[in-house]
Amino acid sequence: MTIEELEVQLLALTAIEKAEAIGILTQSLKNSGRPITKTPGVMGGDACIDKTRIPVWLLASYRNDGATDAFILDCYPHLSAADLVNVWAYTEAYPDEIESAIRQQDDADEILDTPENIQ
Repeated sequence: MTIEELEVQLLALTAIEKAEAIGILTQSLKNSGRPITKTPGVMGGDACIDKTRIPVWLLASYRNDGATDAFILDCYPHLSAADLVNVWAYTEAYPDEIESAIRQQDDADEILDTPENIQ
């Protein structure tokens, strides 16, 4: 079956059937992705995709800026769609933590971008 054929079938589903399909897909992806972990001394202890130095806040920041999952996966080819499902679930579960980490990074970037720090 092609994606186009699947799309036709998905669009023909009722709202309840679509919700059930999303649940099935989400569950299957959650079970296959790497977990989100915090390791002291790795990326300041921020939540990262397990066995990587890719912090959740960074990917959430990309998404906030309008990046699609396809774009992120293209930039990080060693990640899987299942990894992103886990990232988005973590982001949803801990929004204050992620927003705070993004703000801290934005503040650090702003300091680095001041004229006295640009050479």
